[in-house]
Amino acid sequence: MPLSPEQLAEIDALRAHPQPTLRATVPGMEAHLYKAQPVLDHGFVRVIDYMGDDSAICQAARVSYGKGTKSVQNDEGLIRYLMRHWHSTPFEMCEIKLHVKLPVFVARQWIRHRTANVNEYSARYSILDREFYIPEPDALAAQSVINNQGRGETLQGAEAARVLEILKSDSNRAYDHYEAMILDEGQLGLARELARMNLPANIYTQWYWKVDLHNLFHFLRLRADAHAQYEIRVYADAICEMIKDWVPAAYAAFEDYRMTGAQLSGKGVECLRRMLKGEKVTQETSGMSKGEWREFMSVID
Repeated sequence: MPLSPEQLAEIDALRAHPQPTLRATVPGMEAHLYKAQPVLDHGFVRVIDYMGDDSAICQAARVSYGKGTKSVQNDEGLIRYLMRHWHSTPFEMCEIKLHVKLPVFVARQWIRHRTANVNEYSARYSILDREFYIPEPDALAAQSVINNQGRGETLQGAEAARVLEILKSDSNRAYDHYEAMILDEGQLGLARELARMNLPANIYTQWYWKVDLHNLFHFLRLRADAHAQYEIRVYADAICEMIKDWVPAAYAAFEDYRMTGAQLSGKGVECLRRMLKGEKVTQETSGMSKGEWREFMSVID
């Protein structure tokens, strides 16, 4: 079950006493409030609160630019202009607070985005649940031979079964020892803040994560990318579905310019111009490194 009985009770209590508001609300986002979107085997993402909408982005931009936005005839066009020209501050007028349950090793990767406010479940004060991320068989992949931080072919048959058994047994054995250290009968037991160091990185933690839309888009551009690690990408994908219902115009512009668009270097633009003129351009005549050339060709091919 993604949510604990205590969390469900808290949600029911909040729903039982709805409050009128004069602030801007978004029907699509209101539908997401309090609902936990399952992710991985025990994780979830749910919206706790949000502020602003597409119109808040435009309002902030028009205050900032004044007459400079008169040529933009509608809010969607203005938002696309802001995204196209990398004007970030209007998007910071929108904020969202999420409750996320995720494996510790995913959390350590996630926290590298240092542009949000975070409050994590404390294993110094509370006892962590016996919940571990155990990958589905089709997510068990060998180390890539060409990418030091990537995956290769999926493990098959007896090898996959062997790895799954190791993950399950090691996780449960570590938790047994954790539990024994803090619940030693007849004694005080080891301090929770010390006992937690014996737990594996695939145990689940939880946090509240509050971020503005500009920085959320930066997170999603990296973590919802096809090259991102699967275990964090599925969280980013779930968040994307929520953002579509919150700020549809801003998300559409983000998807067009950041997720599916491409950025060329000065050398890339020059090579493209030469190609359009009919000139044969190779990596050797482009002035690019092999890596740059490969990425350039993946955009124009």
